Amino acid sequence: MSENTEVVVIGGGYAGVMAANRLTQRHDVTVTLINPRPAFVPRLRLHQLVGGSHDAVVDYREVLAGGVRLVTGSVTRIDAPGREVELASEDTIGYDYLVYAVGSGSAELRVPGAAEFAYPIATLEAAQRVRSALDALPASAPVTVVGGGPTGVETAAELAERGRRVTLVCGGDLVPYLHPRARRTAAGRLAGLGLTVLDGPGTKVTAVTRDAVRLADGRELPSELTVWTAGFGVPDLAAQSGMSTDAAGRLLTDETLTSVDDERVVAAGDSAAPSGLPFRMSAYAAGCLGAHAADTVLHRIVGERPAPVDLSFPAMCVSLGRGAAVFQLAHKDDTAMRLYVGGRAGAKLKEISCNFSVKHLTDEARKPGSHSWPKGGKRRELLRGGRAEASAAAERTA
Repeated sequence: MSENTEVVVIGGGYAGVMAANRLTQRHDVTVTLINPRPAFVPRLRLHQLVGGSHDAVVDYREVLAGGVRLVTGSVTRIDAPGREVELASEDTIGYDYLVYAVGSGSAELRVPGAAEFAYPIATLEAAQRVRSALDALPASAPVTVVGGGPTGVETAAELAERGRRVTLVCGGDLVPYLHPRARRTAAGRLAGLGLTVLDGPGTKVTAVTRDAVRLADGRELPSELTVWTAGFGVPDLAAQSGMSTDAAGRLLTDETLTSVDDERVVAAGDSAAPSGLPFRMSAYAAGCLGAHAADTVLHRIVGERPAPVDLSFPAMCVSLGRGAAVFQLAHKDDTAMRLYVGGRAGAKLKEISCNFSVKHLTDEARKPGSHSWPKGGKRRELLRGGRAEASAAAERTA
């Protein structure tokens, strides 16, 4: 290895930017961040882009440390033995260490008609397409949002608040993560917006057509625009590069976030599966895991043993339009408490959370190594006995 250490970060989301910024605390480390687009996308704002209240774009100059080299492009292959990545442009970039932070997107749409007629919103470009499709429809056109998780609820509420005729099809419970008390508050707010919520086992979508959505219980809903927020997927870059992944395609790592195949590769964010037990998907977790991934790399550079990841989840917040939200407090094992904050106070806490998800990156860019996060989670207990149950919970709250 040369005197200077070259670190490449793949992915410019919350995890990748946090990792890249934190790595700059050593002057003998050169950091290159590779991302498909030239602007940072705060994904917590994508539902607002769909609703027209935010453009969901931040200039990288606001969040990325000045010493980080930004390369706009898509990585098509990781050559781990050769320590280089190949880009769609056919260029290659070498590395001494690699941070794999490719994030997540929409799940493959397997429901009949969904790939052809439904609109996902998990990326900036997808959300922009939904915005354009909405603009082309009359205000009275029926809109269906599929998925009862946070993204589905937030998107449906945003549209209903703007006078759209919206039906939210949950395919199960409404935001399963929430405590029942908070769930009732959320349901009341959605009803007050004039939004129709269909939940329960019979609401699984079985087919999507150009102008309708069919449910498992036989109902057929008129739908001029169907927005799909159910499920998630990760890029198949790791699998296509011959690296070990879990069933969903996330890179398998140990508890230090180091690839089980190669100690020169460290993962962070939604695309990481430490011990086969991924953390719940969130901007909060992505930032913390990005920081921990950087720490792992920095420890390895100086020959120190990296620490296992330690992260607790203090809360989860779901916006219910611009005027209300549910800020759900959580136990350290990432289960909901009875305690939550709703209404306008919840909305203020949600906005603070969205702002801080970007501010943490800016602060780390200005003072690398400064980001800290709540620790003392129950991960050891989960690894000992609750792996399957915890993994299922992570999928439900995605």
